[in-house]
Amino acid sequence: MTASTTVGVAYDDVMAVLQRCYDPCCKERQVSVVDMGLVEQVRIAGTQVDIDIILTTGWCPFALHLLQMMEEEVKTLPGVEQVQVNITWNTPWSPERMSALARERLRLPLEQLLPLREARMQHARKEGAQ
Repeated sequence: MTASTTVGVAYDDVMAVLQRCYDPCCKERQVSVVDMGLVEQVRIAGTQVDIDIILTTGWCPFALHLLQMMEEEVKTLPGVEQVQVNITWNTPWSPERMSALARERLRLPLEQLLPLREARMQHARKEGAQ
């Protein structure tokens, strides 16, 4: 992640606002676009903020929602007049981009997974018996 700033809003302020932006799939667990490693670059020039993001998948059904949310949230900062959020396609997302917090919050403990697996197996057995 890189930053460049001139007069206007501070990079840290933009990042703090982006910490409140969530992919709908991660909102319940409070994992922001920053924690997911989706923010590739933030450029600030006066009252203009440009944000480059990557997606976890090119098929993300919430891409438009994310772009709009990030734009609206950053526009709430004093001194910001224009925000442009762009998807960068040349950088692939991988789980290594996630913060430690994201990894912790998105991990499903084995004790939660085992009952789900067992229920699925029982359902499959019942379907097979019919």
